[in-house]
Amino acid sequence: MCAVTIDEITLADDPARWERRGFDVSDGVCQIGSVRVRLAGARPGPGIVGWSLRDAAASALDGLPTSISHTLAPPPAPVHPNGTVAIDHVVAMSPHLERSVDALRDAGLDLRRIREQPTPAGAPRQAFFRLGAEILELVQEPEEVLASSGGPDGPARFWGLALAVEDLERAAAAFAPDVGSIRTAVQPGRRIATVKRSAGLAVPLALMSVAERNGAWR
Repeated sequence: MCAVTIDEITLADDPARWERRGFDVSDGVCQIGSVRVRLAGARPGPGIVGWSLRDAAASALDGLPTSISHTLAPPPAPVHPNGTVAIDHVVAMSPHLERSVDALRDAGLDLRRIREQPTPAGAPRQAFFRLGAEILELVQEPEEVLASSGGPDGPARFWGLALAVEDLERAAAAFAPDVGSIRTAVQPGRRIATVKRSAGLAVPLALMSVAERNGAWR
């Protein structure tokens, strides 16, 4: 059985915004690593419109808008001017983690682990799926979010992206002053900075250093 991988992620964002932040964009597409990020233009609604996956057994992923792709993976793109190397992980939220995990596993996604510890933002648990070089981090919505959003019966939803960068200070400079302080990441040997909403991007974005022990992504 072939591993499920990400072909394309569609964002409701303006290509010019990404170019101004140091990304190479051609015909509305910004390729990051081997994943095509299609910048479909600003529109109301979620920042991540959907994605396409190769070799998934189904497209019903508990509410995550998904299509099946039959295209071959392209060679990895060159490093972007701001130092971005790859997509480290895609973040999605679920009001019912077990239900979403079951749906993703049924579609062939490779569950690696469930972390039974809270995130810095207060989410109680996370599940991690390997999608080739990238990871899907599926986060259990905190109780206070569930209380205001209708409880556990709603669908899973995309939330944001974390990008691996070869020089975190250089990447953060491309977003200054719309970026938070560089801090230690949960992942050992790595650091992270969060792009602020004032940057004007449609999707929450985090910048992460590559693994400092060997200087290589992952």
